[in-house]
Amino acid sequence: MRTKFEGQLTELRKKIINMGKMVEKSIEMAMQSLKEKNIEIAKKVIANDELINNLEHEIEQLCTHLVATQQPFASDLRTIVAAYKLILSLERMGDLAVDIAKVSIRIGDVPIIKPLIDLPKMVEIVIKMIHHSIGAYINIDVDAARKLAEMDHEVDHYYKKIFVEVLEIMEKNPKTVPQAVQLLLVARYVERIGDYCTNIGEEVIYMELGIREDLNKD
Repeated sequence: MRTKFEGQLTELRKKIINMGKMVEKSIEMAMQSLKEKNIEIAKKVIANDELINNLEHEIEQLCTHLVATQQPFASDLRTIVAAYKLILSLERMGDLAVDIAKVSIRIGDVPIIKPLIDLPKMVEIVIKMIHHSIGAYINIDVDAARKLAEMDHEVDHYYKKIFVEVLEIMEKNPKTVPQAVQLLLVARYVERIGDYCTNIGEEVIYMELGIREDLNKD
């Protein structure tokens, strides 16, 4: 019975890793669509969100099956409950990638009001955070989970920097306001992705230590 349970836990981990890769790809493509003004890539991001949602449902069903049929020990139960919350965070990250893609479509092929330098840097960091947070879950690594707080501070730094720069552009040229607002939305979406990664880290800490830590403190 335990051997079967371990096999199903392994399957659960593989599905979570796969979902993480899909979300990472969606975020990368969404930013690519904005940088390259590529509407087709943006549309692919939106279409692929259904695949992410379908995988979330598969993982959710597997978690429910494990709880209902295997009578997991307390530590195993925490692992399964953490998986529920992890995939919820990943699904919301996927939704934010869609939101970025929609901004790309709204902006269209008009010139961007400022060079896209810091936004792609933010995306690079949150991609690393997704990979890092899933690794922390798979390995039940508390130290790795806590490291997410440092990475999130870097994301927040870029967000504040972008906010100030775009605000200055709007003040100097009111005609830039519509697009500026869209760029600020993208920065906010990426910042929120970082927050969801820290949420995963918090679940890893709770899973291992049974305590709640706030990894998203200012």
